[in-house]
Amino acid sequence: MRILIVEDNLVLADKIAAALRQTDHAVDLVHDGEDALRLVLQETFDLLILDLSLPGLDGIEILKTVRARKINLPVMILTARGNLDERVAGLDAGADDYMVKPFELSELEARARALLRRNIGQRNPAITVGKLTFNSVDRSVTIDGQPVSLTPRERGVLEILLLNVSQVISKEKIALHLFGFDDEASVKSIELYISRLRKKIALGDVEVRTIRGLGYMIDE
Repeated sequence: MRILIVEDNLVLADKIAAALRQTDHAVDLVHDGEDALRLVLQETFDLLILDLSLPGLDGIEILKTVRARKINLPVMILTARGNLDERVAGLDAGADDYMVKPFELSELEARARALLRRNIGQRNPAITVGKLTFNSVDRSVTIDGQPVSLTPRERGVLEILLLNVSQVISKEKIALHLFGFDDEASVKSIELYISRLRKKIALGDVEVRTIRGLGYMIDE
């Protein structure tokens, strides 16, 4: 999944990004409010982690604009503004979650996972199709309880397909959710990940099918 972090504290932003990248997420960073709004309006993200006190444009104004444009993007506010009125204002402006600094990275990661699941109606952290199970918490993949070794990119592609079981997903859409700005992104590389993935999950009673001219879908 692709996450945008909007945080003007560069050290903190890098720390959060490193933690989220460890769990296979593509993470983009921006430190200015106006740049953040431009990216959200132009690009595709699965989660926005948003500070409120930003140069250029306040986080609440960004959030209000996003919601006014009817962009259904999960937003987690992460800020030092922690009094009750500020928390209420943030949630009423359209935030899905509100965390106050200082915070524990493990809690932020757990809340991010919950928001990502909630956005696609997946409450259970484990997704099972056929004999294959993908656990979004520890990023493990098993077939009949036996671990399957996948690269981070292969896990990312599998997750996108599993979150859209029996739906056709284009290579372009997979790439949008899989790669950040700093990644060496290539739509053609998706074909390679799909090929490797098919071989590794062949015993799971699931099939990654190619729908010619449209993309891929996974089902039993």
